[in-house]
Amino acid sequence: MTAKFKLSIGALIVSSTLALTACNTVSQNKKVTEQDAETFLASSAETLVDLNARASRAAWIYANFITEDTASLSADVNREYTDVVVRLANEAAKFDSLSLSEDNRRKMDKLKLALTLPAPQNAEKSKELAGILAELDGMYGKGKYCKGNECMSLGDMTSKMASSRDYEELLDIWQGWRQVAKPMRPLYEKQVVLTNEGAKELGYADTGAMWRSKYDMPADDFADELDRIWGQVKPLYDSLHCHVRAKLGEKYGEDKVPQDQPIPAHLLGNMWAQTWGNIYDVVAPENADPGYDVTQLLAKHNYDELTMVKGAEKFFTSMGFAPLPETFYSRSLFTKPQDRDVQCHASAWNLDSKDDLRIKMCIQRTGEEFSVIHHELGHNFYQRAYNTQPVYYQESANDGFHEAIGDTIALSVTPGYLKEIGLLDEVPDESKDIGLLMKMALDKVAFIPFGLLVDQWRWKVFNGEISPAEYNQAWWELREKYQGIQAPITRTENDFDPGAKYHVPGNVPYTRYFLAHILQFEFHKALCEIAGNKGSIHRCSVYNSKEAGERLNTMLEMGSSRPWQEALATLTGKEQMDATAILDYFKPLQKYLDEQNKGRQCGW
Repeated sequence: MTAKFKLSIGALIVSSTLALTACNTVSQNKKVTEQDAETFLASSAETLVDLNARASRAAWIYANFITEDTASLSADVNREYTDVVVRLANEAAKFDSLSLSEDNRRKMDKLKLALTLPAPQNAEKSKELAGILAELDGMYGKGKYCKGNECMSLGDMTSKMASSRDYEELLDIWQGWRQVAKPMRPLYEKQVVLTNEGAKELGYADTGAMWRSKYDMPADDFADELDRIWGQVKPLYDSLHCHVRAKLGEKYGEDKVPQDQPIPAHLLGNMWAQTWGNIYDVVAPENADPGYDVTQLLAKHNYDELTMVKGAEKFFTSMGFAPLPETFYSRSLFTKPQDRDVQCHASAWNLDSKDDLRIKMCIQRTGEEFSVIHHELGHNFYQRAYNTQPVYYQESANDGFHEAIGDTIALSVTPGYLKEIGLLDEVPDESKDIGLLMKMALDKVAFIPFGLLVDQWRWKVFNGEISPAEYNQAWWELREKYQGIQAPITRTENDFDPGAKYHVPGNVPYTRYFLAHILQFEFHKALCEIAGNKGSIHRCSVYNSKEAGERLNTMLEMGSSRPWQEALATLTGKEQMDATAILDYFKPLQKYLDEQNKGRQCGW
């Protein structure tokens, strides 16, 4: 995860009722020129650079010293930031009819599209929308499932979903959490009406069309592109689905898991059935032990938290990237303090948009965390690469690129890499890789259709294709169509199951996660080819490849200054995304799944 206070900050709300008092305010009566636009952009950039730094520092302090005071300070500067970006977005819209240079037009669009939920230009409606958003956020955050005097938080339920193999207990927890979402329904319906009104005032057909307009192509073309990419991955997903359903049928009985129907959603180890890695023990291949355990190897070689971070940094310097600044080590959080509360969720930061790079993690000495550190440093090196760009472009090429870069680097944490850095004595035979590939596919391949359908549902809600009377029915139709997952019990329009997923009431666009899962394999394949890899793609590590590092850095330095298609082409040579890299990566697993699925009825 990358933590940054750039133009992509949270769910900002447009309201033209804010006082336009800054020196760069454009008179409504004056005919504007390109020079006015450049003056406005230059002044806005200065304002944003200052606000970015202050908002980032306030957020960092709050995340590392959680008190009522630091929460208040962070909220204050965030409100100021939001107000300013709202004002600037409205000002940018006044240049819509002006013919600008390509660069100036792109900067203006970045300002306008920084907004996630545009409110109507009406004080009363804007206030109403703000209240709805706060109430939805509170409903989710405070949500609990209580039976008698015993209440479970979402964290408690998530842990039980991961570990329990009791059908009825899993069903109870699954149903319990979805009680939290029911009261959200009328609020969400009203929110859709209000934000659509705001989007239309900004010149977009609806809020979904506005979200899709951030991807350097016509909104409807982008939706078609996502379906094309999904079509490439679907055969692999279908094979994985068939195998997992068969194994769940063996575990729970085919009366509970019929072999010709979608899988009941509560049996996949995850509250939303979005990743399935927690049920690896149910579906694991025989003799799947790879012959080593990274957690044990780290302990054997006396790796502490700092050694793990420095080891991950060495990955990047081996590719030709400059070392991290000393301040990275003196200012980052690597271990959980004993004397205070902190946010332990791993995140990467650049506080001054220059070289004040940091990560915030409560590192555990495990193999999984070692990969996570590589992932977070991927964000940091991306942040530093684009820090010479104007503030408008100090972000990834599109919102899927940042997460993809971190994951791309983590894909190079292979047995061969572990041997090269001295953690592993011998690389196991390739026949041992099926278990590793299965575990990865349960998380990464299983997620892809879910990553697609969340916004498919929202876009159809925003454009009216899904009416409020069909919210829940349409949700489950998409779950069945894309994932082959079904509700384990009857659901009605009294339910609001989309609201049980944070990103829906939290209004966080979700397509970025779908894109990241596609792009990371495409990036990995391209880097491996540049590095001269001759072996299996899933065994490739680009450690020590200066050529791969140079090409990667060329893309990273661009930030979002050019359309993402151009950034993609600098690394892969093509301007169109291609999901066949995933099929290449999991080719040995596909062969295994084909053998296992012989005689089984696949599909739903």
